[in-house]
Amino acid sequence: MSYELIAVLMFSTMMLMMITGQRVFGAIGFVAVLASVALWGVGGSDLGFAAAMKLMKWYPLLTLPMFIFMGYVLSESRLADDLYRMFHVWFGPVPGGLAIGTIFLMVVISAMNGLSVAGMAIGATIALPELLKRNYSKQMVTGVIQAGSSLGILIPPSVVLVLYAMIARQPVGQLWLAGVFPGLMMAAMFIVYIALRCWWNPSLGPVLPVEERAEISRAEKIKLLRAGFLPLMIFLVMMVPFVNGYTSLVESSVIGALAAVAAAVIKGRFTRRVFEVCTRETLAVSCMFMWIILAALAFGAVFDGLGAVKAIEGFFVERLGLSPWQIIILMQLSYLLMGTFLDDTAMLVIVAPLYVPLVRALGFDLIWYGILYTITCQIAYMTPPFGYNLFLMRAMAPKEVTIIDIYRSIIPFVGVMILALATVMAFPQIALWLPNHVYLKQ
Repeated sequence: MSYELIAVLMFSTMMLMMITGQRVFGAIGFVAVLASVALWGVGGSDLGFAAAMKLMKWYPLLTLPMFIFMGYVLSESRLADDLYRMFHVWFGPVPGGLAIGTIFLMVVISAMNGLSVAGMAIGATIALPELLKRNYSKQMVTGVIQAGSSLGILIPPSVVLVLYAMIARQPVGQLWLAGVFPGLMMAAMFIVYIALRCWWNPSLGPVLPVEERAEISRAEKIKLLRAGFLPLMIFLVMMVPFVNGYTSLVESSVIGALAAVAAAVIKGRFTRRVFEVCTRETLAVSCMFMWIILAALAFGAVFDGLGAVKAIEGFFVERLGLSPWQIIILMQLSYLLMGTFLDDTAMLVIVAPLYVPLVRALGFDLIWYGILYTITCQIAYMTPPFGYNLFLMRAMAPKEVTIIDIYRSIIPFVGVMILALATVMAFPQIALWLPNHVYLKQ
């Protein structure tokens, strides 16, 4: 049996197991170990053990539970409630202002969390009821919350980029810094779209009534700014020492977790229940990602041994005669297609063993490609029929918001994301300038 046929057999077996409902890490790990034993005998069973040892020795992985814990503390202690009230008051007089404020809220939550689900939960429980009560369009508000929450996997500290870093063997710190400007650019594009759409059709996002605005004094508005000061301080205390080279990435993650706990204690919201929920959820999410990384490492090792990457490169470059940029575009299109029925982690561990070495062989920067992958994941989160954020929104939204409303709401925002993806592809320095600047300075 040829190595190419073995590779196809591995992929088809893995996809079949996923279709039948098996867990992602179970399907990938099982196929990897089974293939290694079949190819190299009893000695191939050491593949899983070797992957586990590599995982345990990867020091930056300690950032994963720290940032997940920090995100859950901020979510469970309801610090985001005060933040949304601030945006509500300051942006209320602007057409579509509450939707714009929601995007700002999502940016702040993303900068302190790293998971899309946290932003979705906060947006759906805090912003969505308020926006609907203010007669905002159902399609506008559901699209805003889904698009805004997806920023959590691009703006640091992104957990998805930690997973990519492990599989692509790239520095987590550089990947996080690379996500800053693309994430802020995408948020700005969302805001511009909302502002223009609501200026053209004010009924989609009506302003706060004059009477309600008159009830809020200037002193109260200034006081509300303090709500944004605390999350900003958490982010600065965590990131400034790291950017200046005073602390390592792991040390900064610990500082961030401690700062979040301190903020919750100052507010009087760090209860025993909050601590138990945050610890339990952190353990569950961290273990899930570790199992996925372990399975991906084993799967990638088999492909390295098969030489499948060289075969794929030869197929695209020699047989099809495609240019490097045409190959990159095809890769992104394949991610978009897979995103209609797979989540981001499944997509990464399935194709990363092929795509990452191929991107390197084509001469592209793997840090830049990690940002392209992450933006594509954001789009996949919102594309039917199995978009992750679509199901979360359906579960959290009130009954008057139908699944048709949710599907229609994402169309313009997906268009904005595709434009952002094309912009980062055309101008790689949007992603690469900050990590190059910081790491060259160090």
